[in-house]
Amino acid sequence: MSLTKRPKIEISKTKSEWLMDMIGYIALAIMLIVLFMNWRELPNEVPAHFDGSGNVDRWGSRWELLILPGIGIVMHFFLMIFEKFPETHNYPARINESNAEVFYRNSRQTLNYMRNIINILFAYIVYRSVTIALGDAATIGWPFFVIMAALFGVLIWKMIKIMRIK
Repeated sequence: MSLTKRPKIEISKTKSEWLMDMIGYIALAIMLIVLFMNWRELPNEVPAHFDGSGNVDRWGSRWELLILPGIGIVMHFFLMIFEKFPETHNYPARINESNAEVFYRNSRQTLNYMRNIINILFAYIVYRSVTIALGDAATIGWPFFVIMAALFGVLIWKMIKIMRIK
């Protein structure tokens, strides 16, 4: 089914999508609040990058801490708009009128869950960067790896769901 022939279907958000949206907005707010509340106490150099083990491997200006919230906010709203038009997403050739709604819902949920988990991830990185700059141990910590596992877990789970759609 070509992109121009795909049906436009109104699909209401699920409770899990609404919940993830709330969590994502809270994560964005926390990220901004953490920066705002600690900005004056931050030294000129803060963690700017972490290596694969979670240790700080580059320090940079505290202004670099504004990059993640900026990317997070722009990405959040771009993906939120993209979610509203699931008929434009990329699908396997087997999509047809009888299974389009299932494909649309799965694709929209994938974007929703990943968008909001990325918000959580960015908020956590900003939080850890601030706490490290203020004197805490210079490591990202295990929650980073748990959040990354959740991100990839959602991606794998939703890809498996796509393969099972008839």
